[in-house]
Amino acid sequence: MTLALEERRREAEETLTLLAAANAARDQAQVQADTQLTEAERQAALLATARAELADQEDLSQDSQRRVAALNEQVAQLRSQLGSLQALLDAAGQEQSDAELRVSDLGQQLNAALVRAAEETRARLALEEEARLAAEAEAQDLTRYRSEFFGRLSQILSGREGVQVVGDRFVFQSEVLFAPGEATLSDAGREQVAGLATLLRDIADEIPPEIDWIIRVDGHTDNLPLSGTGRYADNWELSQGRALAVVRYLSEDLDFPAARLAPTGFADTRPIATQDTPEARALNRRIELKLTER
Repeated sequence: MTLALEERRREAEETLTLLAAANAARDQAQVQADTQLTEAERQAALLATARAELADQEDLSQDSQRRVAALNEQVAQLRSQLGSLQALLDAAGQEQSDAELRVSDLGQQLNAALVRAAEETRARLALEEEARLAAEAEAQDLTRYRSEFFGRLSQILSGREGVQVVGDRFVFQSEVLFAPGEATLSDAGREQVAGLATLLRDIADEIPPEIDWIIRVDGHTDNLPLSGTGRYADNWELSQGRALAVVRYLSEDLDFPAARLAPTGFADTRPIATQDTPEARALNRRIELKLTER
């Protein structure tokens, strides 16, 4: 628009220049007419000049009007484009506001989730600490009952051959319970296990119910391999069969709770005597009972 107005100003200046030139021509013509032409001729010449100038001015005015109309149309188009741009800016501003609200809402949700996670972590750690303390208390209680259990066993079994308490384990030599190469309890073995069951029941009644304890029955053999032609293919099967025979006799014949018993076979993998002598092998053939946690 500024350029268009500048163009109009320039054209107006040109028009004024033309008018000035026309006036100068008119003045000159008047002088010449005064000197050379008659008054009528001078008037006719002036009239013709004026008509020519008016025609030129009319041509300039129509061209200016066309240019002004074109400029007005361009201005209208620019205003329309500005309106569209403003509408787009308004829409973008609204979308930005909505996005900022969503970001703020998500931030609040994230903060709430972090708070919940921290609270859950604290609660979990507290529960874990409580469980750890409870487990330690149970272990201490079980240790105390185990110590009492094996202390009483030591007194009862004092002087018995083939039966002894070693640390936290109650040990039967296999010859006391089984015939060589067999996993069936002998009559003497049944008497030994039955006497033990009475003591186990007395101790079990004293252990608080919240302590999850078991009697683990471990079968052990010596390192001499079996022939493989008998009932048991190797020492693994023999050790497991002997441990299972003790557990079944305790649970099925003596009504000791089966859930408190666990048979395990170790074959010859955990010897207590390493010498390669008949006496050492006899020591390694054994049944061990251990009071422990599940």
